[in-house]
Order: sequence, then structure tokens, then C-alpha cells
Amino acid sequence: MTTPGPGAARDEVVELPASTGWPLVLALGVTMVFAGLVFHAVVSAVGAVLALVAAVGWWREVLPREHVEVVPMRPVAERARPVTVATAGVRPLIAGEAGHRMRLPVEVQPYSAGIRGGFVGGVAMAVVACAYGLLFQGSLWYPINLLSAAAMPAMARADLDTLRRFDGAALGIGVLVHGVISVLAGLLYAVILPMLPRRHVLWGGVVAPILWTGLVWAVLGVVNPALHQRVDWTWFIASQIAFGLAAGYVVGRAQPIATLQTWPLAARAGVAGTGMERPRGRRR
Repeated sequence: MTTPGPGAARDEVVELPASTGWPLVLALGVTMVFAGLVFHAVVSAVGAVLALVAAVGWWREVLPREHVEVVPMRPVAERARPVTVATAGVRPLIAGEAGHRMRLPVEVQPYSAGIRGGFVGGVAMAVVACAYGLLFQGSLWYPINLLSAAAMPAMARADLDTLRRFDGAALGIGVLVHGVISVLAGLLYAVILPMLPRRHVLWGGVVAPILWTGLVWAVLGVVNPALHQRVDWTWFIASQIAFGLAAGYVVGRAQPIATLQTWPLAARAGVAGTGMERPRGRRR
């Protein structure tokens, strides 16, 4: 404990509680008490002793006389000036004005762009897959039959001759599965790409296909090992990149739509009134 100098006035010093390390010792003791429940009773016993000693030591920092430290105050010339209250009015900012309380993304792609992107990407992906079937399997139907194996277990166990032959049911299921997944992936692109940095074609054409291929590779190896062995993963990645590049290009080139966050609450709620100005903008 320190005391002020003989010439120091009581109003020129500040008394603060003296620093002490007993709280740290008390926390260590309590921790050891509970740790002994896992390790050994001796640990709990040592922790209890530490906690008791720390509690007594901490108590003596306050009673019978509080230990304090006296801190001299700065001279009056070096102290901060009193705060003066400004009387000028401040115009509150509207949400979205000058970036005030703006929620990102500010603009989003229309869902129609996602549907178009999914369709175009599905066509590009089908072209690459069919090229693989013609070049390496000698059959246009091989990738289609292999895709239908996700819903037709018989195709997953079929031999190469069966996979290379035309099958009407497999064609219908393959086109349906491929079309639905392509459209859903296109919609996902339209929702996610505006939240990512620029260069949507890079994110949608390279990063997303690689991540999606890794997920399919890991899941398919557990769900259907027989189908997993028949997939040529090099061409699978190539077809996914073709889809991502085409879909990302279509979605990225679409005219973005400004979100409604800059609209006043009444305009967003559809309330009309005299003198109410509603920002013009295309809505989805």
C-alpha cells in the first residue's frame, strides 16, 4: 500500500483497490477441486487447501482495513477539458443511405437467371459426358445409363454391354434426374454467387465443381461402391466444370436486382399514401 506525500491534497489523489493475486490462487484451487473428480482425490484435497488459503488471504485484503493504492491526479492544465454539449441537430440516416446499416448483398440475381443457367449448364455437362461415352466406351448411352443407376440399382450392377445399349427407362430417368439437379444447382448459383466476391465464373466454374466432386466421391463410395468404381472421375470433374462455367456465365451476366432494404418500411409493406415516394426498381 502506498500513501500520498505530505504535501498532497486529498482532492488531488484517487484511491484504488490494491492489486492482489489471491483471486488467481482461488480460481486455481477451485479448478483443482473439480479436476480431482476425474484424476485423483489428492488433487481435490490440494485444491481445497489452496482455495481456503486464497479465500482467507483475499478476505484480509479487505478486512479489518481495506488495502488501497493512492494514484496522484494529473495537474489541472494537463487534464481533459469538460465536454461541451452540441446543440446542433443531426439528421438521422435512412437504412441503406451511404451504406448505413446495409445488409449484403445489395443486389441479387433473379431466379429466372438461375433456371436458365441450370439449363445451359446441364446441356454443357451432357455434351462432355456424352463425348466421354463416345470416345472411351463407344456408346452414347453409357453415361446416361450410368446416371440412371442412381435410381435403378439394376444398372449399377449391370455389365458393360448392358450399359452400352439403349434403354428407354434409363433414358427417361437419366434425363429427369439430370434436368432436376441442373435446375436446382442453377438456382443455388443464383442465390450464392451474389454473396461471394467478384469473378463469379471462377467461383462457379472451378471452386464449386471441385467441392461438389469431392462430396460426391466421398458419399458415393459409401452408398454405392459398385457405381463408384465405374465412374471416371477425371471426366466427371470435366463435366462439372463445364456445368459451372456455363451456369456461372449465364447467372453472372444477368441483370441484378436491387434488394428492398433501401425502401422505407411503409413502401416495403405495400402501404400507399399521398406524397409517399417509392424508389423505382424491378422486383422479383
